[in-house]
Amino acid sequence: MSLTVGVVAGAVDLLAQTPSSPSGPEFGKASPIGLVVILALLAGVVLLVRSMNKQLKNLPETFEPDHPEPDQEADEGTDRGALHGDNGTTSGPSGPTDNPPKLQK
Repeated sequence: MSLTVGVVAGAVDLLAQTPSSPSGPEFGKASPIGLVVILALLAGVVLLVRSMNKQLKNLPETFEPDHPEPDQEADEGTDRGALHGDNGTTSGPSGPTDNPPKLQK
């Protein structure tokens, strides 16, 4: 119990201190190497953003195939609800996107 009281008292003393103005011979000095590092990181971010924007402009609007081959219509990546023609009916096996069976009352 006394350990908790000591920790709380120490935290209160630390937080209650008034901030003094920093002083000393090293205050306010920054290395020019730090500025070079920050500018290099900033330039790298700008170049990466420009490159990504160029890559995103080259992407197609949609990744759905225009004319899927018959063997690709029932592929795992093809949404059965998005198939066009024959009013959405296919001759393939039924999948999880088909209508569920009606239950008896």
